[in-house]
Amino acid sequence: MQLAMNIRNWGAQATPAKLRACAEAADRSGLDAIWFNDHIGLPPVIGDNAYGIPDEMGAILDPLGFAHWLAAVTTRIRFGTAVLVLPYRPPLVTAKLVQTVQALSGGRFLLGVGPGYLAEEFTALGVARNRRGALTDEVLEVLHAAARDGVVERHGQLLRLEPRPPLPPIYVGGGAAAAIPRALARGDGWMPVGLAPAALAAPIADLAARTRDAGREPLAVVAMKTLPLEDPAAAAALARAYRDVGVTQLVHTQGYDSPAHYAEVVEQVDRELRSAIA
Repeated sequence: MQLAMNIRNWGAQATPAKLRACAEAADRSGLDAIWFNDHIGLPPVIGDNAYGIPDEMGAILDPLGFAHWLAAVTTRIRFGTAVLVLPYRPPLVTAKLVQTVQALSGGRFLLGVGPGYLAEEFTALGVARNRRGALTDEVLEVLHAAARDGVVERHGQLLRLEPRPPLPPIYVGGGAAAAIPRALARGDGWMPVGLAPAALAAPIADLAARTRDAGREPLAVVAMKTLPLEDPAAAAALARAYRDVGVTQLVHTQGYDSPAHYAEVVEQVDRELRSAIA
């Protein structure tokens, strides 16, 4: 099982100097990847904020712009969106931006995708929230066509999209009922967030069975969870439990108050958890 961590492209830690220091710490480590978030912006008041979105997340950098920047300041570590909300973005422009990140990073980009949820963002963008699933699939189709053929057809016009690096692996976020069929049809894995190992066992087994039935290679499962690092034994046990139910990459997510703090957490995840799951 691979190990990864979040990097905050929002809030007080999202300055060029702090982001560079954090990215470089991850790049020097043995971690496999770092992941970051997507929002366009938050309204002054978010309904009842049932999702618990931190107000600080309103000050967020665009994830694809941030990915281009990461390509320049790192050399080894892979990095990805968790998740890029596809209905917010036009298909052709999204495909071009993804191609560019892949080309500039040497193929280190990881594309976590999802249909989104925040009603206020859909309203502000003029996008019908009830079409978010169909719009997600539309963007995925264009991404695949661009990588496969180098030519896409939109509105009756053929267009070449080059350069044509390999399509990054696509991990579909969201609940199993919608995300697993989408991952089987157009992705390379599933990205659940916050679920305990026991809650993942059945959907991961179902994903494996459906993948075999479809004649596909096994799909990845990238699970995001805040691990109890303050209790190393408990964190190690939890990491092993994720490994044992079939998670292929475990992403530790947490806040941090400085690049030095971030580097300490990266080292702890890399050192303690890697030995625990070896």
